[in-house]
Amino acid sequence: MFSDFLLFPATEIGEDMPHIPPTRARDLGIPFPGNTGPYNAITDVPGVRVGHCTILTDTNDGSVRTGVSAIFPFESFEGYGAAAGFFSFNGTSEVTGALSIQEFGAFFGPILLTGTLAVGTVRDAALAWMKPRFADPEIAFAHVLPVVAETYDGNLTDPWAFPIRQEHVFAALDSAASGPVAEGTVGGGTGMVCYQFKGGIGTASRQFQFGENTYTLGALVQTNHGERHSLQIAGVPVGQYIKDLLPELSGAETATREASIVGVIATDAPLLPHQLTRLAKRATIGLARTGGVGTSTSGDVFIAFSTANRIGSRVGELQQFSAIPSEQLNEAFYASAYAIEEAIVNSLVAATTVTSTTGLTAHAMPHDRVRALFEHRAL
Repeated sequence: MFSDFLLFPATEIGEDMPHIPPTRARDLGIPFPGNTGPYNAITDVPGVRVGHCTILTDTNDGSVRTGVSAIFPFESFEGYGAAAGFFSFNGTSEVTGALSIQEFGAFFGPILLTGTLAVGTVRDAALAWMKPRFADPEIAFAHVLPVVAETYDGNLTDPWAFPIRQEHVFAALDSAASGPVAEGTVGGGTGMVCYQFKGGIGTASRQFQFGENTYTLGALVQTNHGERHSLQIAGVPVGQYIKDLLPELSGAETATREASIVGVIATDAPLLPHQLTRLAKRATIGLARTGGVGTSTSGDVFIAFSTANRIGSRVGELQQFSAIPSEQLNEAFYASAYAIEEAIVNSLVAATTVTSTTGLTAHAMPHDRVRALFEHRAL
């Protein structure tokens, strides 16, 4: 049925899948602060699941290099929501359901990431996927505003062909799983360009303490932002050392449109919506640590949610929540900044070179040259 796209569930990682390079940023000798979870991924937060659907086709009308990624906050889809916060660093972007998050401090259902022109299709498909799962009309009413975020993939794909269909969205949702997460040129990140290298999906995690408890924070990003000269990795101005391999059209360097980044932060720490908004704001520190500044037409938006505080859908039920004191969130703030930073770099390291039928090539970051930079630094 799905002959024109590739389905990459989060659990399918191995050398037999060439679209998922075995190398991550740490494998290149890049040092990052903080302690990670076992997968160094957003799925280190218990219950969080990720699925991708990747579309790679060529037609007489042009290239299709696009897809959909889905993030579920819980192991099962049972009608309750997650406490959440939202922050727009630079708002040239679209996130459906964002106003509801800001007003109610929660969202229900998955978060979906895709290309800009596919937002409407993905939203409608998400509703169609949800509909048969709710017999209770009150619970169904809570889900009428799906969360769909976008970055523009029109440099490498033809978004005006509207290639994403309902079955692609269903595939991403149905494939969501815990465990290792596919990164780079997959799902919603398939057609993205980051710091003028090939970008895409990246993820990372951090653990932090509060009292005697250890909590996990995970981040997943869809990267499509930045100019080469500003790229920094772990304090090294990589963009100043690797000035070639810019996007090229038939052998000649060409400019790509300014674009955006979407970041999703999950944690099992008990946090309230206003605290999660503060957490989402600290994601911009991670962006800045890689050289991002929120350029004029870039959409830089971040969503944070807690799996510890579940929101009921039924009217009339008393809801009770616990929370870390707001004055003691520094460790969570560090975790947010560091996880976003590493997730961005992982998206660059994992991405593979992509060429469209128009002849535009976005090159993968050269692992050997990045590794050499950090080997030299270690001396």
